[in-house]
Formats: sequence, structure tokens, C-alpha cells
Amino acid sequence: MKIAFYSITGQTKRFIKKTELQAYEISDTDPDYEMGAPYVLVVPAYDDDMMDAVIDFLNYKSNAQNLVGVAGGGNRNFNDLYIHTAKDIARGLNVPVIFDFEFNGTDSDVKNFRKVVEQLESKQSRYRQSNIL
Repeated sequence: MKIAFYSITGQTKRFIKKTELQAYEISDTDPDYEMGAPYVLVVPAYDDDMMDAVIDFLNYKSNAQNLVGVAGGGNRNFNDLYIHTAKDIARGLNVPVIFDFEFNGTDSDVKNFRKVVEQLESKQSRYRQSNIL
């Protein structure tokens, strides 16, 4: 399963690095990159106006259609605003929020995220095989 992520303060990037999974980092300077296959998006919780690169990325070619789920990082002290960006994207594109973590994630978060990604990959693989037959 492919992964794309966006990081502002570095917390999300540290989380992704700890997972040791290959991932594409969405860039503020050039968000026009096509994933070209099903993928998971990992985003921090920030004001909408700080997420322009993510919106541009999602609007680029088939990225919105290939998104299978969103994971969000945040701070639970913000109560209802915890992972609000992930929730907003998921609602807007009709995909699930597949995972959440606080700050840059714990070792348990890393392990569980890897498991969720593996399960999604397996599900996508079974789906592709059933459509071929």
C-alpha cells in the first residue's frame, strides 16, 4: 500500500520515519504528484489555510479517486479538533479515517499503523484479483 503524508512541524514526518514504510512527502513547492495507485494519506491537524498543498495534491489527476483512507496526527488536548483535518478530508472524499495518533506516535502506534496498512494492502490485493477473474 502506498502512503503519502504532509508534515508541517515534523511530527508527522517523524511518525512516518518510525514506521519504516516507504512514503511520498507532499511538498508545499510542488504538490502535483500522482500516486497512480491506491494509497493512504497521513496528515496533521492544522487550520484549513495551512493545508493548501494537501488540497492541491488531492485535486491532482487521480489522487482523490485512489485514496482509500486517511490517518491523522494531532494533540488530544484539542478535544473536538483532534485529527480534524483527517476527519474533514475523509468526510469530503467519502473514505474512512483508518488511524489516529498523538504527536509523533508511540511504539504501539507505529506497530498498529503498520498492521492497518498491511490489512488495507491485503484487501486491495484481494479486490484486484476478484475483478480479474
